[in-house]
Amino acid sequence: QVQLVESGGGLVQPGGSLTLSCVASGKIFRINDMRWYRQAPHTNRELVASITSGGAANYENPVAGRFTVSRDNLKNTMYLHMNKLEPEDTAVYFCNADLDIPTPFGYSSTNNWGLGTQVTVSS
Repeated sequence: QVQLVESGGGLVQPGGSLTLSCVASGKIFRINDMRWYRQAPHTNRELVASITSGGAANYENPVAGRFTVSRDNLKNTMYLHMNKLEPEDTAVYFCNADLDIPTPFGYSSTNNWGLGTQVTVSS
């Protein structure tokens, strides 16, 4: 089986910084695009940032200029470096990844989710 596991969440004061990690494990042939989503209570899950296998990153407007997404392909890990955190950033942050999985018939393209990590920004 394949698995995405987020870590690094916690309680941070406004203006503070925090770094999240997402580790992919299992029988994975290739990790393609990866994304960070977040979801606050009683809201829809929203895209935060994305990064291609080559490291090209995109950010949604609420976090642009404050967050940085990166990845270390040798470690099968994606990061989200969050700076100048605001109370509005409080949410469960989810890792999402497009994974090519080897099968007896070839490679299967899959989309996978982690279970999330809580980020709370409060004084």
